[in-house]
Amino acid sequence: MIIIGGSSSTGLAKEVADLVGCRYIEAESTRFPDGECYTRIEAESLDDDVAIIQNTYPDGNMMEMFLLQDIVRGMGAKSVTLVIPYFGYARQDRLFKPGEPESAKVMCNLLDRVCDRVITIDIHKEAVLDHFSCAHCDLKAAAAIAQYFGDKGIDLVLSPDIGAAGRAKDVGDRMGLPYDHLEKTRLSGTEVRIKPATMDCSGKSVLIVDDMISTGGTIIAAAQALRDAGATSVSVACTHGVFVNNALERLTQSALDKVLCCNTLDNDAALISVAGLIADELKRCA
Repeated sequence: MIIIGGSSSTGLAKEVADLVGCRYIEAESTRFPDGECYTRIEAESLDDDVAIIQNTYPDGNMMEMFLLQDIVRGMGAKSVTLVIPYFGYARQDRLFKPGEPESAKVMCNLLDRVCDRVITIDIHKEAVLDHFSCAHCDLKAAAAIAQYFGDKGIDLVLSPDIGAAGRAKDVGDRMGLPYDHLEKTRLSGTEVRIKPATMDCSGKSVLIVDDMISTGGTIIAAAQALRDAGATSVSVACTHGVFVNNALERLTQSALDKVLCCNTLDNDAALISVAGLIADELKRCA
């Protein structure tokens, strides 16, 4: 197998290649003066199974992925696996208003033209992958998060809401800890109470887990509420640290003790590696 590291995922791709024990090639990607993407692979041929590891967010990385697909197929790849740590446009998975596109479906249909297998990490809705005609799977980062926090003295695992309670259960079960979800109760037109639905957090070290943090507003409010309720420490770990509009800075300056995410996206908080999950899946499919 040969692993190609796109410009958005070079560190992760190199780590995966080391774990798999296979050849690694880093794509040479730049931008022309007019902003168009140029990418190239330094190789004579690719007469092997190839895995491209590259995010499809933001838009420029999606374009780079399209070009990398064309390169590897043209250079004789026996099969093409797309490893997409963070899948852009996955949240627009249906029509919310008349006149909108099904963006997730569009991106799947375009990527589907040159691939034999697709691997994602905690995609927003796994059903999105059904738009691919090839084999596909979504890996769960819960194992990596649980392993990282296994010796950090956590007492309780929480999800931000009931919709993500399954993720808290997964992490909690792996750590042998109780889990719960946060519940919002509106007390007045301006006041909202946030607390665990059933568990008491007083005197406990709490870990909030989520799939994605974008603006961070909900997590910041939850952390303060848990502190006010007596939690001795509050940490948060997510799979995808999108962190728009200085969200990471605001999170680190809040009531949170630790702000961490997986290395699906590159940023200062990306200290939890999912390389092992990807490597295991690639070896399983080999």
